[in-house]
Amino acid sequence: MAVLVYASNAEGKLKKSAFEAVTYGKKAASILGCDVHAIVLGAADDAGKLGEFGASKVFQLNDANLSNFDSQTHANVVAQVADKIGATLVVCAHDSFGKSLVGRLAVRLNAGTVSGANSLPSMDNGFSVTKNVFSGKAVATYHVSSEKRVVSVMGNTFPPEAVGSAVQPESIDVTIPANRVRVKEVKTVKGTVPLPEAELVVSAGRGVKDPGNWGIIQELADTLAATTACSRPVADMGWRPHHEHVGQTGVAIRPNLYIAIGISGAIQHLAGVNQSKTIVVINKDPEAPFFKAADYGIVGDLFDVVPKLTAAIKKHQSS
Repeated sequence: MAVLVYASNAEGKLKKSAFEAVTYGKKAASILGCDVHAIVLGAADDAGKLGEFGASKVFQLNDANLSNFDSQTHANVVAQVADKIGATLVVCAHDSFGKSLVGRLAVRLNAGTVSGANSLPSMDNGFSVTKNVFSGKAVATYHVSSEKRVVSVMGNTFPPEAVGSAVQPESIDVTIPANRVRVKEVKTVKGTVPLPEAELVVSAGRGVKDPGNWGIIQELADTLAATTACSRPVADMGWRPHHEHVGQTGVAIRPNLYIAIGISGAIQHLAGVNQSKTIVVINKDPEAPFFKAADYGIVGDLFDVVPKLTAAIKKHQSS
């Protein structure tokens, strides 16, 4: 019996979510009374670092057919590895890769699955985990009765915890099928932490009035080393790229700090950000719905408040 963690990687490096997933896997393995192993598919120079976060073994397969993510191929290989090591729990991050894998893995392993879990397994009444439902307004407990389980873990729920030392990645004998998808081009955003992985996010809405005013938002984000985001209308009007759109129809995030500037707080937007640990709202309308979800609120014109906030942060950083 073992726990197997699929470690997401991109451009030759492990993603932050990979270390979160291994941390979760290590804690789950302690509950289940077994070891945790990790599998890395494709190039990743830092694969052995997963040992620092609890993986007793790291399997790495660097084959040409694994260089680009293909959910069919990756699910096939991960399922083979899970069978070989007798894994009763397969864990992956609830990122774009994990969301594509959980269903395919569940079918291949004849396993029950829970996507977007936010708790460690409880064995009090069989295997069960919790997840947020109804756009974060409720928490549901899922009982999994199958012998094997597949769980994806919400980002920024289990911070990476170093508990061991690096290990030497090793190979494992599996059949790697040919890709059925041919990747012609990959376009990625450079130089910023992806929104699902960001711990600090500065977001703005139509209150900025004009895309030319985005500079004060960007300056605050740069000062905090935060990732920028926006509401749907801002993305739809072409003021900001669509990959920055957060909300029910955009990217769902759960950073440690979410600063919402000039955003009224429509329910669709709140559904994508209400799991943030701390929410700060800046809006000149005291009746803006977002204030009901805020931990801290500032009623004022963003063109007055944001520059002063940025200046205060810079002063504090230099003191």
